Amino acid sequence: MIADLFFPNRCIACSRIIDPRLLTCPLCMDQIHFSHTGYFDDSFMKQKCRLLFPVENAFALMNFEKENVSRRIIHDLKYRSRENIGRILADWATERLDFRNEKPDLLVPVPLHPKKLKERGYNQLHLFTEELSAFYNIPFDHELIKRNHYSKAQALKDKQHRLETKNTFSVTKNISDKHVLLIDDVFTTGTTLATIAWEILSAGNNKVSVLVMAVDV
Repeated sequence: MIADLFFPNRCIACSRIIDPRLLTCPLCMDQIHFSHTGYFDDSFMKQKCRLLFPVENAFALMNFEKENVSRRIIHDLKYRSRENIGRILADWATERLDFRNEKPDLLVPVPLHPKKLKERGYNQLHLFTEELSAFYNIPFDHELIKRNHYSKAQALKDKQHRLETKNTFSVTKNISDKHVLLIDDVFTTGTTLATIAWEILSAGNNKVSVLVMAVDV
């Protein structure tokens, strides 16, 4: 297409011209540190979750490291209007994520506050979640969890502010006897996911698992 001639797709890391359907060139793809731990494994992230709330299973697609390609990918997805990266990450996830015969009942992404959603124009988790939903034939619900307070970007908060999450989220619908897979972009302290998990667990006889694009190691 003419647009591809004047505005070719470039590798997110090194800016080499690449196929329009790709996110990175082969060399930079090799620099992405995928987690290589399965959904049912006793992974680093699962152990950290267990310190915060009862978690069934946990999966991280990539390791989130300083100056790593994965960090650039998440940054561009969230802050540079590259919503389509969510679709590519979902493709990578489906190549590595096996639920076996224990699929969760519902996929639920961490919500943005309406003000933040308006500012950004999209929730960076929605397309990712919808692609996973279609691939695994698992329903999703973008409205189950409501973020009650507007706050600045998580990356700009100090540790104390990250811990101040009381009443940050609420469940908007009746939910019981469901295995919910919570979806987020980056697992750092786990505080956000824990706050949401306890809301879901308290709402009924539910179970919670976690899936993130990257885990901060």
